[in-house]
Amino acid sequence: MNQSVDQTQGTHFSLPARVLHWLMAAGILAMLFIGVGMVASVSEQHTWLLTIHKPLGATLLLLVCLRLIVRLVKGTPPLPADLPAWQRSAALASHWLLYLLMFAMPLIGWAMVSASGTPVTLIGAWALPAIAPENAGVFAVLRAAHRYLAYLLFATVLLHLAAGLFHGLIRRDGVLRSMLSNRA
Repeated sequence: MNQSVDQTQGTHFSLPARVLHWLMAAGILAMLFIGVGMVASVSEQHTWLLTIHKPLGATLLLLVCLRLIVRLVKGTPPLPADLPAWQRSAALASHWLLYLLMFAMPLIGWAMVSASGTPVTLIGAWALPAIAPENAGVFAVLRAAHRYLAYLLFATVLLHLAAGLFHGLIRRDGVLRSMLSNRA
């Protein structure tokens, strides 16, 4: 996954990496379901879901920044030595795709809301600054990008989950355990 492994880390992810991973997993799953609910609803439920979606997206953007820093500083445990090369490549590619999507989704959402002319309101009346010009055409492009990248994120999360279960239940090689606890 990452060649700059912290030698003190051994075969498990650091506690900050594990905490951030599971916080973000819960947040991303919540965002995916909230997003589906927003698309499926045109009632007052849509407005309520939107008031959750925006600050949660901003929170996830902050968490992914922290997570990337932890990953770069602490590294990741090595993959099993007997893992086929194609699986190593797939693991590396899928992890970096997840990071790309975890950054892209909230940034595109923020830009989309900015282009619609409405602020990303967080706690109370505090709002993030606009990062895109108010423009209906830009809004439409960003909205489509946000939707299609959400599908890609959902598919990538399912692949990530399947790979974790494969390692934990079939290969039993410690890869899943490395994200669950610090015990051998």
